[in-house]
Amino acid sequence: MRAPAEWIIPQWPAPAQVRALITTRGKNGASSGPYAQFNLGGNVGDEPSAVLHNRKLLRAHLPSEPKWLKQVHGTRVLDADVSAAGEEGDAAVARQSGTVCAILSADCLPLLLCDEQGTVIAAAHCGWRGLVAGVIEQTIRAMQAPPASLLAYLGPAIGPHAYEVGADVRDAFLRGDAGAEQAFAPCASGKWLANLYSLARQRLNRLGVKKISSGDYCTHTDKARFYSHRRDGHTGRMASLIWLDTKPDELSSQQV
Repeated sequence: MRAPAEWIIPQWPAPAQVRALITTRGKNGASSGPYAQFNLGGNVGDEPSAVLHNRKLLRAHLPSEPKWLKQVHGTRVLDADVSAAGEEGDAAVARQSGTVCAILSADCLPLLLCDEQGTVIAAAHCGWRGLVAGVIEQTIRAMQAPPASLLAYLGPAIGPHAYEVGADVRDAFLRGDAGAEQAFAPCASGKWLANLYSLARQRLNRLGVKKISSGDYCTHTDKARFYSHRRDGHTGRMASLIWLDTKPDELSSQQV
């Protein structure tokens, strides 16, 4: 079944058996008001029946029900092949065909990973707290693959011209890595503009992951396409999903 045209099919040099897609606000979901239309977040105040309907529509494009996480801005990485849906964690790794790793986001950076051989995949929820605490490092460690063999895709997140943070956030990054200073720009308010994409790339590069794709979205400025918690407060969540499949791909290979 072909994915809706408004969803994103990542363009990255992943092996043929690695499948990935990223949902957007959509046009045909059941959610309304601040959650319109294709909200997939179950704990944001939306009508449960609407979320269930949207997840059912999403499921038609997947080999199995996604292993939804209870995300807490931490660093715990779950083995999605054996863990139950709803467990607390901010990243998941899988090696079995058909296991769907999923991350929900609405400004935080969704990171998708796989190895060049297509034997292991992962998804990580990278807000600033998770990045500082080491969620990328823990995820790559859990993949148990040489970092040089890994491919990364940076999904839709708040962009570097919209993400204003206080000095405490900047200081938290600089305490662990002085080079992180390059990812912050001063703004007139006395605060800082943070570049989540740059911060993630720095950590990936430092770990030895060099093949990194995308990183040019902005959830905050593209209201028609993306949910943004920073912009709207009460809002929905998009899903970034990745899985291994040995069957012919029915998803379009073109990013939309």
